[in-house]
Amino acid sequence: KLFCATSNAGKLREFRQAAGGSIEVQGLPALDCPEDGDTFEQNAISKALCYSRAAMSDTAFAGERPLYLFADDSGIEVDALAAAPGVHSARFSGPGATGASNNEMLVEKLRGVPSEGRGARFVCVIALALDGTLLSTFRGEVEGRILEAPVGSEGFGYDPLFFYPPLSCSFAELGAGLKWTHSHRGKAFRQMLEWIGANPPEAHQP
Repeated sequence: KLFCATSNAGKLREFRQAAGGSIEVQGLPALDCPEDGDTFEQNAISKALCYSRAAMSDTAFAGERPLYLFADDSGIEVDALAAAPGVHSARFSGPGATGASNNEMLVEKLRGVPSEGRGARFVCVIALALDGTLLSTFRGEVEGRILEAPVGSEGFGYDPLFFYPPLSCSFAELGAGLKWTHSHRGKAFRQMLEWIGANPPEAHQP
């Protein structure tokens, strides 16, 4: 069983789909954890340790140890915006930001920028913790470019604006399985599962 430190329903759904039936991915209640780092790595680590330390004193976890808990920080980096919005992707359009308002803001900021100048990448960093200790981090990236208008109805966040050249479509036009095969989040998650396979929970027992 893996515990996922997120209240984002879209992320949790993708992690569960990727894990399949062999691994249970359990979500956790939202905690007020700091996410004020300058990098995806800093934020993922901060959140994973915050949740992991809270879990150590939570009676709901009794009998679950040793347990792995992971947190991710992810977003989009746009070349024409000097890698913004980056770690601020979720709140790009300000307080109360939504996926739609963030997409509208990105479209407006890139208005008039030609196709060759609209390069971008999705980035995901996952931090894995055990009983309040950081074990490792895993990073996944995928390159693409930003469309002039949203296309597709699948996915969430910036998916409708992210055109993926290898498949000639936006991420919001991909089914869940195909998206997971190619996505930044899928790459980082598979790295984590490989690491766990080589470092089973019993290896961390005192």
